[in-house]
Amino acid sequence: MASTTTTPTQRRGEPTSPPNWIKPQLAALAKTAPDGQNWLHEIKLDGYRMHARLDARRVQILTRRGNDWTDKYPSIADAIAGLPAKDAFLDGKLCGVLPDGRTVFNLIQNASDAGQGLLVYSLFDLLFIDGKDITGLPLVDRKARLKTLLNGAPSSLVYNDHQIGHRPAFHRLACERGLEGIVSKRINGRYEPDQRTWLKTKCLNRQEFVVVGWSDPEVIRHRVGALLLGYYTPDGKLVYAGRADAGTPDAELERLWRRLQPLAVDKMPLSAPPSRGGRFGSPLVLSRVHWVRPEMVVEVSYVEWTPDGLLRHVVYLGEREDKPAIEVRRSPPHSG
Repeated sequence: MASTTTTPTQRRGEPTSPPNWIKPQLAALAKTAPDGQNWLHEIKLDGYRMHARLDARRVQILTRRGNDWTDKYPSIADAIAGLPAKDAFLDGKLCGVLPDGRTVFNLIQNASDAGQGLLVYSLFDLLFIDGKDITGLPLVDRKARLKTLLNGAPSSLVYNDHQIGHRPAFHRLACERGLEGIVSKRINGRYEPDQRTWLKTKCLNRQEFVVVGWSDPEVIRHRVGALLLGYYTPDGKLVYAGRADAGTPDAELERLWRRLQPLAVDKMPLSAPPSRGGRFGSPLVLSRVHWVRPEMVVEVSYVEWTPDGLLRHVVYLGEREDKPAIEVRRSPPHSG
């Protein structure tokens, strides 16, 4: 895995190759998206953040941490190899897409495991093209070049379009369609690796959590009753957040159970034991709990945090193989 942004060297008159890896620009959570003609807004996609590096038809698909996942998604790599460019460095999200066009996170996992499913690489930035570093250009110019590059590309490569201005209507429409939210970016902004200078505004309460254990089924249910969830505080304490036990298909429960087996430990990994009761839901029976090393990250949706500091009405959405557990923090819920 690469650890730093690599700046290519260039001999006079010769084009350079793309950097080995560029740390992704990130988005900070905002209660309200900015408005005005200096901002563009994109739909916040539900998927894996990925960079793609094209160098003389050789393709690498890189995670947000710089890990090479090209072998997991050969059809996407083949599509990128066919783009009309000698070299390029692209930024986007790998998404699983339903027939109605909505992106659904767990479709990515299913496609990766089974080698099938409709995967789309939705691209929203172009950082390097044909020997030129264009990270210093205004975002709208980079996106214009990206749109041109993707003209006639296979259906698995999609240009993620945007809206300039009209933030209230755009955000409202995204929420009405059950989408995750929107991402707002300055139209004249340069690409800033590893900086949270984009803004994301939520429609739904969704977040990643660390799996700290699982419980045995209490009813007719396959393998796993519930996933026990936690998050890290800034001072490194692992805090219990609740459990996800809403309708997961048996095939995914079997996959989770097999994934969790080698992580099982005898000692509870939490900084403090979870409450066995509470005002909401059935009591947690610790004798039915299996603890695990806190290495696995999952994404869930939820209705709210209770006054006791626990999640309510939690729905498991899928595993986040692209997120390191130690970086999982509690974030504020969507305020409506």
